Amino acid sequence: MTARDPASAIVIGASGGIGGAFEQALRDEGNFAVVHGFARSRPGAHHLDLTDEASIAAAAALVAQGPPPGLVIVATGLLHGNDRGPEKALRDCDPAWLAQAYAINAIGPLMVAKHVLPLLPRTGRTVFAALSARVGSIGDNRLGGWHGYRASKAALNMMIRNLAIEEHRRNPRAIVVALHPGTVDTALSRPFQGNVPPGRLFDPERAALQLLDVIEGLKPSDSGKLFDFEGTEIPF
Repeated sequence: MTARDPASAIVIGASGGIGGAFEQALRDEGNFAVVHGFARSRPGAHHLDLTDEASIAAAAALVAQGPPPGLVIVATGLLHGNDRGPEKALRDCDPAWLAQAYAINAIGPLMVAKHVLPLLPRTGRTVFAALSARVGSIGDNRLGGWHGYRASKAALNMMIRNLAIEEHRRNPRAIVVALHPGTVDTALSRPFQGNVPPGRLFDPERAALQLLDVIEGLKPSDSGKLFDFEGTEIPF
């Protein structure tokens, strides 16, 4: 992605802090012929609701009218809501909230992949990246809690591994990865920023550029893995 590419780029969740920063950075870099930004809050053709497969299919149909996508970024996530935060203990678990977490953090990105991955070229380097989280790593979990967020991001990580295996059969140079952006100064992290070490709270623009640098350095052998903002692999 160092020269203008005739392909397009897609950002899902472009109305969010980091999603919007991804969209703007990709437009500023000018490496893609078209940059599509989709979000639930956007009206018209660029509306996309992760819980509505029809809207995902409609977005894919719009993309299919132009240059094939070479980069897809799913920059979405659900950690807390207006009246509910991440569970501190088992007694806090609620079936409806858990289902919502899975719908946004795991099932939604999978449905995006279902409709968008077939649009990617069968040859050449392509990247499908979804924002995950270090707390979704089973091997790195030493604190417990946050049941819905941890489990739904762990499910996303497994889906990324599955998608990487399937997409490799279609295009050996395809890269499908999960990315951990660190703690970004957005609405998602705002209630939990008090414990962030100095220098580790990133503004959305910095977070997006860091992850774009990571994406730039990925190789096909990295497909199916989870990487942090420094390009370090995190165990699933």
